[in-house]
Amino acid sequence: MRVLFWSAVFWPTIGGVEVLAAKLLPALRKRGHEFIVVTPKSYPNLPDYTSYNGIPVYRLTFRNDWTENMIEYVLDMRHKVLRLKQDFLPDLVHINAVSRSDFFHLTTNHAHRIPSVVTLHGQWEEQIEPVVKHTLRNADWIAGCSRAVLDRGRRLVPEITSRSSIIHNGVELPSLAPKFLPFDPPRILCLGRLACEKGFDLALAAFASILDRFPQARLTIGGNGTARNALEQQAAQQGIGHAVEFTGWVAPDAVPALINDATIVVMPSREDSLPLVALEAAQMARPIVATRVGGLPEVVLHQQTGLLVEKEDARGLAEAISFLIAHPDVAAQMGRAARRRVEAVFGWERHVNAYDVLYRQFTQRGKAVLNSSG
Repeated sequence: MRVLFWSAVFWPTIGGVEVLAAKLLPALRKRGHEFIVVTPKSYPNLPDYTSYNGIPVYRLTFRNDWTENMIEYVLDMRHKVLRLKQDFLPDLVHINAVSRSDFFHLTTNHAHRIPSVVTLHGQWEEQIEPVVKHTLRNADWIAGCSRAVLDRGRRLVPEITSRSSIIHNGVELPSLAPKFLPFDPPRILCLGRLACEKGFDLALAAFASILDRFPQARLTIGGNGTARNALEQQAAQQGIGHAVEFTGWVAPDAVPALINDATIVVMPSREDSLPLVALEAAQMARPIVATRVGGLPEVVLHQQTGLLVEKEDARGLAEAISFLIAHPDVAAQMGRAARRRVEAVFGWERHVNAYDVLYRQFTQRGKAVLNSSG
């Protein structure tokens, strides 16, 4: 079965959506699905064409500003997309995270109607909602990576309710066994893209008061992003720089070991759909302190696998983290429960199976329609 994987982002850029797709496509390829990837050219130095694990990847320069030479740009881009579709002749289009570039799929889908599946991840900007609405209305099925993100899509386009479902993100269990939680000293970890929506500034604000009670505690902030300088300056201004480590970018295969050295993983997000870091922390039997936003409550069960606090509540974060440091047995119990839950609900085979079934359902339906029309 030939699948055109139309992805808003793709490897080598790093984030939850990219890491998940980079693992999902090879797994589905083993099930007999053939792929090409079409994705925006995120950086000018990336090649227009490459391959990932034998899967062709086409990067197109989808512009955000169409004001200059708009007609020529749109016609040229439509021609490129149409040519790719005609050459590959996909049985299915999988739109992985909605984006402005979906316009070019929609406007080239008339020549040869192809069934489409959309996976909703994260947030989308208000200004692209007209494209998002058309993408969802045009899709044969919509899968949300969490209940929260699917509900947002259903509120935007209520008629998709009967043709949509949740396919939770999944993760493979690493070969690394979880260590006992360290408390001498307590090690707190924030991991992810250093951006405003991740709320790491709130973690720093909370950590300042945690140090008053637990002077030996240490905070690690793993990842990179546009907010790094501001976060480093905040740590220095709060006088806690000596107790905070910024690791920079963390390779995906190094994540389990980094989490394994932590006592508590903190996710103070302002918005999030279903972050892989939460699943990876649970895999390593770490209790999680997170904000009650997006899909985080679907991963973190309050007072069972971790603790939830309200968004923007640095004081609540500090109290929750301090409670777990002061109660090691409770923290360890929550970590073990988190690992059991991620194995049961967010397993990798469950995730791959769900997309395998979905692909086969709609490729068979598409072939039936073509046969009946012929």
